[in-house]
Amino acid sequence: MLDTNKKKRIIEKYKVHATDTGSPQVQIAILTEEVKELTDHLRTHKKDFSSRRGLIKKVGERRRLMKYLKREDAKAYDELMAKLKV
Repeated sequence: MLDTNKKKRIIEKYKVHATDTGSPQVQIAILTEEVKELTDHLRTHKKDFSSRRGLIKKVGERRRLMKYLKREDAKAYDELMAKLKV
């Protein structure tokens, strides 16, 4: 789980407009950071199956959002993938 300061920094970096907190770009960036943290956690705690399930759900949600963004705005999708290095 991301702490609030880290989440605010991600929102500031990837927001589309001044009051943006929920655009697909922001959601994908937050999910990407959560996936990274969960992956690191699972490297040390190999038998934590509930966290593994959470990781799989987050990856699926991120994939759906990425597919949506690519369909709706391919240019924004390409820019975001370059920034996130996904």
